[in-house]
Amino acid sequence: MNTDINTDGDTQPVPDEPTTELDHVTVENDDAPDECAIFPREASEDALMTNWISAHEGSFVALDSMR
Repeated sequence: MNTDINTDGDTQPVPDEPTTELDHVTVENDDAPDECAIFPREASEDALMTNWISAHEGSFVALDSMR
């Protein structure tokens, strides 16, 4: 990742590649905290085996509650 200096003097990251669109699914577990899995929207089935992030209930919130 490159960094450039903007006119305000703040360092801003400049992406080397186009932004990846993400999708998510919430997994509701009966005997454990629910989980939210986040993954690239256009990923192949093979890529989805290694290109994802998960978070347990309590460490994520609804986007609307933060706006």
